Parts: sequence; C-alpha cells; structure tokens
Amino acid sequence: MNLVIIGFGGMGSYHAECLQKFAEEKAEHTLTLAGIYDIDPARVEFARQKGIRAYASPEEIWADKSVGAVLIATPNELHAPYAAAAAAAGKNIICEKPIGLSSAQAEQMYAAAEKAGVLFEVHQNRRWDDDYLTVRNIVARGDIGDVYKIESRVVGCNGIPGDWRKEKARGGGMMLDWGVHLIDQMLQMVDSRVASLYCDYSYIYGEEVDDGCDLLVNFENGVQYRVVVATDCFRRLPRWMVYGIDGTAVIEDWDLSGGMTRVLEREDKNLVGIRAGNGFTRTMAQRSHSSVEQLPLPVVHAEPFAFYKNFAAACAGAEKPAIRKEEVLRVYRLMEAAERSARDNAVIKEKI
Repeated sequence: MNLVIIGFGGMGSYHAECLQKFAEEKAEHTLTLAGIYDIDPARVEFARQKGIRAYASPEEIWADKSVGAVLIATPNELHAPYAAAAAAAGKNIICEKPIGLSSAQAEQMYAAAEKAGVLFEVHQNRRWDDDYLTVRNIVARGDIGDVYKIESRVVGCNGIPGDWRKEKARGGGMMLDWGVHLIDQMLQMVDSRVASLYCDYSYIYGEEVDDGCDLLVNFENGVQYRVVVATDCFRRLPRWMVYGIDGTAVIEDWDLSGGMTRVLEREDKNLVGIRAGNGFTRTMAQRSHSSVEQLPLPVVHAEPFAFYKNFAAACAGAEKPAIRKEEVLRVYRLMEAAERSARDNAVIKEKI
C-alpha cells in the first residue's frame, strides 16, 4: 500500500526513515512511502534532496488513486481536519498522538473514518518500547511477587520542545506530548478499572501549558501507579520502579540498565543497623546478602516495525488493529480527569 506523510518535520522524517527500512523487509503486507506534503518550502526541498516526492497540495494526495493511506504528523490542532479530509477521500489513516484535542474530537475522527469505511489508527508507538515490554513481563510473570506499585518517569532538562507545543490552542503541553504515551502504557499493563486519581501540573517555565505533570492513579485491584513527566530535572531518575511483595525491580534508563532484587528469607537474621544522618536505623538498612538475590532484568525486545506491520496487515483485512478505538478513548477520559484534578486540586473518583 502506498502511503503519504503529511507533515515532514521531526516525526514525519522519522517515519520516512522507518518506512523505507520496513519496505526492505519485504513483509507479506507492507507500506511503501509514496511521498510527503509539507507547507514549509525548506522541508519540501529536504524531501526532494532525499529522493522523496513532494505533493503540491493535500488535494493532490486525495486525488491520487495509487495512494491507499496517509500518515498525519502535523501539529496537534491540524490532526482532525486532515483526518476528516483523508477519510472522505477513502484513504486509510495513521495519526500521530494525540489524535485530537479532546475526547469529543477524537470520537468525531473515529466516526468519520467509520462512515468512510477506512482504517484509522493512532501511532501509540510506546507500546513497543523495550523498557515497557520488560516491565510488563516482570509484572505478568510474577518475578518479584504480586506487584502493588509502579512508578513510570520520563525526565529531561530542556523545557517544552518546539514552538507550537507551548500553545494551548495548538494542543501543546507535556500531558498531551508524553503523558498520553505513559497513560496508554499504564492502562495496557494494569487489568483493572481506575478507582481514583490525583494529578498536579507544573508551570516552571511560565508558559500557558503544562511543562510537566505528576499523576497518581489507584486501581480497583489495589495497584497504585505513578506517572511523572518533567522537563526541568537536571539529574537522571529511574525510568521505572516496580514494587512487588517479594522484591523490587528498577530500570534506570532507555538503555535497560538496572536489575531486580528478590527476597530469599523474609526475616533477615543477619541484618546490621546503619548510621542514618544524625541517628541510627535497622528499619531502613539494606538487607544482608544472604537474605536476597540479585537478578538481571528479563529483557523483552519488540518485533522490529511491529506497528507498521500491523497497520499494513489490518488494512488488508489480515489482522485486527493493535490499537483500538476503545483504548484510545479511555486514555482521553483519564487525561481529562487528570486535567480536572490539577485545575481543582482535587482527587477524582471515577470508574475509568
């Protein structure tokens, strides 16, 4: 299936590289990069230098019967109008996240695709991150016993990226930029309804949108899950902390450094107290080596190009879409509840 990328900025050019490599795999169902469209002459020229066709207008894409799909990688506020036009033209659609600026707009986008009989799928690519898959594997296998708390963080110190991401009307802010990914991972990992949540937004840089967020979610099954996004943190913090009744797992960074500590003896008979500040503690001392074991992370690697493979196969009717409408709308409902919590400084009790 021939595909055109609409919006050839950072994500658009990333997709182009991935699609060109994916095509080399010669999968049974594949996607071929047929061209791009961008309003920036510099990006158009860059595409041409790469040997990629640049369409002169969206209308030229809609009229090209050889094009079966588009990938929308524009600023967020343009996702909905491009998706509506693409659906009306009978093109299958991949849309960067967040697909719309609200759950209501997202539902309208899905409705337009369903009416036109085209496939519409959001690019929730973080479902195929190795670190996430590794944590999900630890939880599912019970490597550290029943897990009762998970902390998921992404931190940086470079402020809000880009220009339009600082504008509310254009769908800016870090909840929509990164929170949408981490919440999607959370809802895929924890098989339970949300019981309550509390969220705090940060505005360290004085912009009209959040430059970070701290979300705490309590699930009905007793699992507590924390999502932290920060753009003003000048030291690395663990990407993941996973707490189980029989141990703790840590993934330090994207490089999958870290490990697991699992208890061997519930009562540590060789525990030695330590000096702690201006005092002494046994409670907070590290366990003796004989009472625990240190284990490597059971690393899981994603299948290369898994998202593109699934989309191509789903377009051909050979597979179901990996990212379903109900899952996407649930992420929106949780994000909107988090926004109300941050605005009102209140715990939200909704069965999400």
